[in-house]
Amino acid sequence: MNSQNLKNTSMERIQPNADNITPEAGEEFVNTPYIQEITERALAYLEVGYPVHFAGPAGTGKTTLAFHVAAKRGRPVTLIHGDDEFGSSDLVGRDAGYRKHKLIDNFIHSVLKTEEEMKSLWVDNRLTMACQNGDTVIYDEFTRSRPEANNVLLSVLEEKILNLPKLRRLGEGYLQVHPKFRAIFTSNPEEYAGVHKTQDALMDRLITIQLGHYDQETGIEITMAKSGLPRSEAEVVVDVVSKLRDFGVNNHHPTIRACIAIGRILTHLGGHAQRNDPIFQRVCHDVLSMNTAKVTHDGKSLMLQKINEIIQQSCKPNVANIGKSPKPQKTNQAAQPACI
Repeated sequence: MNSQNLKNTSMERIQPNADNITPEAGEEFVNTPYIQEITERALAYLEVGYPVHFAGPAGTGKTTLAFHVAAKRGRPVTLIHGDDEFGSSDLVGRDAGYRKHKLIDNFIHSVLKTEEEMKSLWVDNRLTMACQNGDTVIYDEFTRSRPEANNVLLSVLEEKILNLPKLRRLGEGYLQVHPKFRAIFTSNPEEYAGVHKTQDALMDRLITIQLGHYDQETGIEITMAKSGLPRSEAEVVVDVVSKLRDFGVNNHHPTIRACIAIGRILTHLGGHAQRNDPIFQRVCHDVLSMNTAKVTHDGKSLMLQKINEIIQQSCKPNVANIGKSPKPQKTNQAAQPACI
């Protein structure tokens, strides 16, 4: 597991060890009323004993919220990523080979005694260890795993029993789930590529919290925290991205990731979220020009045209100065239009 990647994709700090991770509150975490309300709901469901399911389109903060909620529990976290190649053994464990034991007894010189024993070698996987130790499981994008691979979760979440093959080292066929064990699931909509329709029996055991795109204030706060942009420019960036959201085709709609990317690049290049800034225009074109078949009659991208229109709408010259002669500017200060 790459702890650095985890650190970059979450608003929580990650402290990894050999078997699990421990999320801690990060300095850049933005806890607006929107996030706080969802966190409190999720924690209440978990405390009662129900698994929580964050469902929503990409870029709505499902995984980040899962780590944030898990951090509030104060328990080690076991992270599992959904995968189409998964089988139940990828969750529970598997027979990983054999252990051979040979004993040669030549205590009496004229008598040679040999004993050989071969046993299967069982290795527990992450779900088994989490159930045993009372971890918080984050099963990220669990619907990317085939439904039959997740059948083992049914008894874990309802009867609090994990069914295990007797090949396991201790020989028991069942494991009583630790009372502190909890599970948080995330999923994308079913129309996304690579997503399976999960079994009704599993969905019936989950409490689903539907997540949409962040509200305006949360988006601004996150963009400021992650990019270093001042609030006035973060407002412009979030406004541009929000207005383009209804224009995307298929599942390609700009998310908070686009706001963060534009903000970080602007900060790095010394650009500003202003109407006549060529850096801002180029960055918006590159970050927001998603794969789309929409073109104008002359073959030009309709998305680029829409981006330009929205930039003009979201960032305008100072109305108070229209019709007035511009005042001379000092040579060490660049004149820049004000944004509203």
